[in-house]
Amino acid sequence: QVQLVESGGGLVQAGGSLSLSCAVSASIFSRNVMGWYRQAPGKQRELVASITSGGNTNYRDSVKGRFTISRDNAKNMVFLQMNALKSEDTAVYYCNRVSGTASWGQGTQVTVSS
Repeated sequence: QVQLVESGGGLVQAGGSLSLSCAVSASIFSRNVMGWYRQAPGKQRELVASITSGGNTNYRDSVKGRFTISRDNAKNMVFLQMNALKSEDTAVYYCNRVSGTASWGQGTQVTVSS
């Protein structure tokens, strides 16, 4: 069963782009605010971006103007387009609902080389 399955990470040079995808179980996705989180080595997991079922978005300051979150309500998918990547964006990226997180998926590793 699906739960939360992230994909699309990889190794990219600074300034490059990556596109992340997350397949979400309907019970977690439906009408919930969904978010992308990240956890860098030795740091706490942090919320990077969120999106309501209606498409309203919020971003942490460090990614504003560079990252774009989107969702496909018909397919229970969440996406994160990441442009102008910086070394400090290196982390494991996870998706989850924002309120009352479900069990975490395996995440997808994003590594930005400087």
